[in-house]
Amino acid sequence: MSEIGHIRNFAIIAHIDHGKSTIADRIIHKCGGLTDREMKDQVLDSMDIERERGITIKAQTVKLNYKSKDGKNYILNIIDTPGHVDFSYEVSRSLYACEGSILIVDSTQGVEAQTLANVYQALDINHEIVPVLNKIDLPASDLERTSKQIEDVIGIDTSGAIPCSGKTGEGIEEILEQIIKKLPGPKGEKDEILKSLLVDSWYDTYLGVVILVRVINGKIKKNMKIKMMSTNQEYIIEKVGVFTPKPKDIEELNAGEIGFITTGIKALSDTKVGDTICEANKPLQEALPGFKPSKPVVFCGLFPVDSSEYQKLKDGLAKLQLNDASFSFEAESSSALGLGFRCGFLGLLHLEIVTERLEREFDINLLTTTPGVVYKVHLNKGNIIDLQNPSSLPDPTHIKFIEEPWIKATIITPDEYLGSIIKICQNKRGIQTNLSYSGNRAVINYELPLNEVVFDFNDRLKSMTSGYASFDYEIIEHREGDLVKLGILVNTEPVDALAMMIHKDFAQSTGREVCEKLKDLIPRHNFMIPVQAAIGGKIIARETIKGFKKDVLTKIHGGGATDRKRKLLEKQKKGKARSKQFGRVEIPQEAFIGVLKINKND
Repeated sequence: MSEIGHIRNFAIIAHIDHGKSTIADRIIHKCGGLTDREMKDQVLDSMDIERERGITIKAQTVKLNYKSKDGKNYILNIIDTPGHVDFSYEVSRSLYACEGSILIVDSTQGVEAQTLANVYQALDINHEIVPVLNKIDLPASDLERTSKQIEDVIGIDTSGAIPCSGKTGEGIEEILEQIIKKLPGPKGEKDEILKSLLVDSWYDTYLGVVILVRVINGKIKKNMKIKMMSTNQEYIIEKVGVFTPKPKDIEELNAGEIGFITTGIKALSDTKVGDTICEANKPLQEALPGFKPSKPVVFCGLFPVDSSEYQKLKDGLAKLQLNDASFSFEAESSSALGLGFRCGFLGLLHLEIVTERLEREFDINLLTTTPGVVYKVHLNKGNIIDLQNPSSLPDPTHIKFIEEPWIKATIITPDEYLGSIIKICQNKRGIQTNLSYSGNRAVINYELPLNEVVFDFNDRLKSMTSGYASFDYEIIEHREGDLVKLGILVNTEPVDALAMMIHKDFAQSTGREVCEKLKDLIPRHNFMIPVQAAIGGKIIARETIKGFKKDVLTKIHGGGATDRKRKLLEKQKKGKARSKQFGRVEIPQEAFIGVLKINKND
């Protein structure tokens, strides 16, 4: 086995689309991890969606052997991390398992918001950083400007920054040499008591739960009895291996190495990401400082369009949860939409990916309700409840106040778009905390309520700035807000699927807009249908869908007709009142989708 000083563990961090996976491909190819025949683009992205969209969702690890120019052999453990803000927890736990990072910056785009967020995470845990300027093969590449931006905005030295091209493979060797020179080797002793970190876990159809571990001290080998410190459960190791990127079985993992183990665990919930693994008969006194658990922040209802697909949807969600512990769901029923599930996601991209996988892999037609966030409702009795679904809000007389989550947002934009960005942030109740410049780019910090951002903020930002602005956020705290529940009533019946939590200032205008929209989307019936928006018991907006009118007077002619006409009209009026009382208003799917779009276009 190699000496611990010849191991380098590092993560690749960058903003979305700056070329992390492509450079990882080139490094794998250079180190002979795969043959030319086995190579393909984004070799580490295993899901179809990852490939199609060109994004990384799951962090992936690879162990490579590299012979440096000084003639020594080194072991490189790479972790390719996601770049999107929704998957930042994947980045944080990947960084904990390494000693250094490669920071990739697109030399045509410069520093973006997510670049900042990821690099600050790495600096917080004292990582050495190797800056790399990618895409030098493109004509728009400007190395000098990008280097200056990195120094001004992030504050790290770029004198040793490596220009490279993931596409052509130029500069890859220099990156590998810099990794060996600049990044430190792991600290740890293989003769000490076992101490290792559970970095990730996923479900494999044949092996059960596969656990990715980083060994800090000691060694892990087959048939060893281990203990998970958070659950106190003991298991026997059945298999030890590494990814090269293909899984390869080995006898043991020593201190400083990253690899996987299987122990016959069947449920993913038995493995807590960030847990400490030790030997069963030599327990540790204290666990490693794990990482923050990933908490769902956006909640929405998923309902099958065809109610017979309910079981299919349930099975699909359970299967997706096997490989994505950050996603949660519980059963929910709605009078308008039938049976479905209330699901929790890390953000809108996460929601989009889960719904796309359900539709694609399990062939289910889905209807998604309005995404919302978790509110903290403080009651008069002194207890606090977490509110995910607006329709289950307690009676307003029992509520003392409601708190909503706030975020700290970092927006980086060319300065010509600054005015319109500030305007949109103010409309979303934002509080500006900082504004600085780097060349012709502005870095703005805002505090914003999460429920204002969750719908469409990123899309609007991109379309407003022709795609040049970038946005990153982190949740900071819950703050008291003047929030009300906007209920929608159709034919005096509340429609729980359309209820939403909203700030008091916007309630009137949104209520009016929803009523107008529903008036156009709900088909006419034989009776008149009132569509109302209400806050508590107070109606704040109303539209009326006129009923069909049958002409009952066509066949009446001659004398004394007036009296007969009046009688027939009275009879018709009674019939309409009865049908209004007992008639059920069919609300089509388009109406729900239409109301969701209001939030996106406001």
